[in-house]
Amino acid sequence: MNWIPLSRIEQLAAIREKKGYSIIFKHSTRCSISLMAKRHFESEWDILPDTTELYFIDLLTTRDVSNAVASQFNVKHESPQLLLIKDGVCIYHSSHGEISAADAAVRVLAAV
Repeated sequence: MNWIPLSRIEQLAAIREKKGYSIIFKHSTRCSISLMAKRHFESEWDILPDTTELYFIDLLTTRDVSNAVASQFNVKHESPQLLLIKDGVCIYHSSHGEISAADAAVRVLAAV
């Protein structure tokens, strides 16, 4: 699996319109906790269905996109943070040490 850079607010419309699942990962490149959460997620992301799109936000360069994600998906901003989007709606989000591909996969696979 590969990250899709989420660097423009306009990209959020496609995520909201997509049928199926997307994941948005908010990451601060200056934060060691964020780096550990990202590495942990990447170490287990192969359990997610291949059709799951994985979006990555670099908070230091695209803070406006991060703020738009919080607003449009009605979640409080945190960093690091993972949002699981289904059919354009955030159905699950976690932050810091709670970020887990396994937790996201359980929610995706339970709906299949």
